[in-house]
Amino acid sequence: MVKTILRRFLQMIPVLFVVVTLVFILTRMIPGNPATAVLGPQATTEDIAKMEEKMGLNKSKLEQYGMYWNDILHGDFGTSYSYNKPVLDLLGERIPNTLALSLTSLVLAILIGVPIGVYSAVHQNTAFDYIVMSLAIVGISVPIFWFALMMILVLAVNLKWLPAMGIGDWSNGFWGYVQYMIMPVICLTLHPTATFARISRSSTLETINTDYIKALRSKGLSEPKLLWKHAFKNALPPIITVIGMQLAYCVTGAMLTETIFSWPGMGMLIVKAVTNRDYAMIQGTVVIVAIVFIVVNLLVDLAYMLVNPKVSYEGGQKS
Repeated sequence: MVKTILRRFLQMIPVLFVVVTLVFILTRMIPGNPATAVLGPQATTEDIAKMEEKMGLNKSKLEQYGMYWNDILHGDFGTSYSYNKPVLDLLGERIPNTLALSLTSLVLAILIGVPIGVYSAVHQNTAFDYIVMSLAIVGISVPIFWFALMMILVLAVNLKWLPAMGIGDWSNGFWGYVQYMIMPVICLTLHPTATFARISRSSTLETINTDYIKALRSKGLSEPKLLWKHAFKNALPPIITVIGMQLAYCVTGAMLTETIFSWPGMGMLIVKAVTNRDYAMIQGTVVIVAIVFIVVNLLVDLAYMLVNPKVSYEGGQKS
C-alpha cells in the first residue's frame, strides 16, 4: 500500500510538468496584452511598458517560464491583477463554493443513480427498466447550459419559486442559503445520475448472471441478501471507477454552471481571468484543478484495490 502511494505520487511529477508547461504556453497564445487589459484602453504606451515590467512580461518567454516554475516550487502562484490579490488567497475563498456544488451533486447522483440502476437490473426488461434507461440516455445527452437556462426560465422567471442567480447567506437561515443551490445542483446532478444508473445496471446484470450467484441462490439465500451482500459487492469496482470520473465531471461542470447561475466559485474566477488575460489566475486555477484530479484518481485506485482483492498493490492481478 505505502509503495503504491509513493509510486503514484512520483507519477504525478511528469503529469504536473506537462500541465504547467501546456497552460503556460496556451495562456501566452491568448490574443491581447494583459497590461492593456489591466490599465484599460486609455493607457499610454509608457504606462503599458511600466505595467509589463511590473508583471514580468518584458522578459523573454523562456525567462518567464523559469520564473513561473521557481514561484510554484516556492508555493507562490502569483498575484491576480484582475483582483489585485494572491491567486492562492482567491482560490481559498472560491474553492469551498465550487466543492459545495460539485460534492453535493455527486453524493445525490450516487444515492439516486446507483439504487435505481441496481433495481432496474433486477427487474430487467420491465416497463420500469425501459423508462429508467430511456431517461438515462436523455440525461446523458442534454447539454448543461441548455438545461440550466430552461430551469431559470421556468422555475425562476415564470414560476418565481427560486432565485435565478447568486449565492445565499447562512445568516438568513438554512433555506436562505440552500434555495440558491437547488437549480445549480439539479443541473450538475443530471448527467452523473444517468451515468451511475446505466453503469450500476450493466455491472449488476453481469454479476447476477454469474455461476457464483446462481449457486448461492440455489442454496436458498434470500434475494435481498444475495443482491446487496454478494452481487452488489462484486459489481462495485466499475462503479467506484466511474465515481472518480464523475467527480472530475462535477468539478469542471460546476465551472460552467457557476457562470450561468453567477455562483462565486472557481468557474467565475477563470472566466474573468480569461477575459482579462490574467495569466497568473488562469495558470493557478488550472494547476490546482489538475492536482485535485490527480489526487482523486489516486484515491479511486486505492479504493478499487481495497474493494477488489484480485488487484494487487503492485498493479497486477493476484494469482
